[in-house]
Amino acid sequence: MFGIILEGALFLAALAGAGAIAFIGLKRFTPLGVRLTQSENRRRILLEEVLVCPTHGRHEEKDLVRLPGGDLLCPECYAETVNGRLLQ
Repeated sequence: MFGIILEGALFLAALAGAGAIAFIGLKRFTPLGVRLTQSENRRRILLEEVLVCPTHGRHEEKDLVRLPGGDLLCPECYAETVNGRLLQ
């Protein structure tokens, strides 16, 4: 009984290892992998760009205000826009 369970566990481990090797090969050596890496880098760069307000400096992602269109805005810029005046 123990041998059957051990054989099943080893088979699943072999499948997981083969899947991991296939995934790494796909990401590293194919045009699809290059495209996935580029889009991931682009997303990271755009997030960094949004996190730094030219007027008020850097903010954490959780502090930003999401507008109805999906854009992110720093809280100080949002308050200035809503109140119509500069904050002191």
